[in-house]
Amino acid sequence: MSQATTSPAGPRSRSRRARPPLYSAEQRARRDASAWTLVQGVLAPLQFLVFLVSLTLVLRFLVTGQGEQAAAASVLAKTLTLYTIMVTGCIWEKVVFDRWLFAPAFYWEDLFSMVVLVLHTAYVVAWWSGTLSSLQQMWLALAAYASYAVNAAQFLLKLRAARLDQSARLPAVGAAS
Repeated sequence: MSQATTSPAGPRSRSRRARPPLYSAEQRARRDASAWTLVQGVLAPLQFLVFLVSLTLVLRFLVTGQGEQAAAASVLAKTLTLYTIMVTGCIWEKVVFDRWLFAPAFYWEDLFSMVVLVLHTAYVVAWWSGTLSSLQQMWLALAAYASYAVNAAQFLLKLRAARLDQSARLPAVGAAS
């Protein structure tokens, strides 16, 4: 039998241990001490709530043809919350990782965030300039929202990884007895 099948932890656990921790001890301390961590913790669910409301309004317009202005305003509000969380996220990243963007721990999330920003910005440009019809604008908004959903999932997985890293560092309860 191979080592992987006889190991009580199994191969999945071993690959988890092989992954470097998301934060060094110093980065974790800066993260925990930063007010920007709280800002991100408040803005992320707020942005998700704005996303859900806007998604509902956009879908309503696409299905019924009603509520065009409300849908457009909601996409603009979603884009504003996106830009707000991106700017504050850059500040948070600078505080924690000493890089404004593309810190190794969040490289892929930041890279995909650029796709999200481009699609949301394209919507704003199309809305402002009128280069696309209302229907085309709403389909563009849905593309932006699909990219946002993927990006949000990336960040949730990263948050889970950080929690797993932290729980792996805590001593087991009752281990000293």
